[in-house]
Amino acid sequence: MKRFSPYESGQGILEYVLIIILVGVIIYVLLTLLGPAITQFIQDLAAPV
Repeated sequence: MKRFSPYESGQGILEYVLIIILVGVIIYVLLTLLGPAITQFIQDLAAPV
């Protein structure tokens, strides 16, 4: 049975945190770039109502 050092557990958590940060940055950039288009799309949908 392989014994894990205490650093290996922390490394796994760090990887998850980095992935979450990367996903957050990607979502932020997409919303920043596509925000006006999304707003216009929603306004076009709501206009006939």
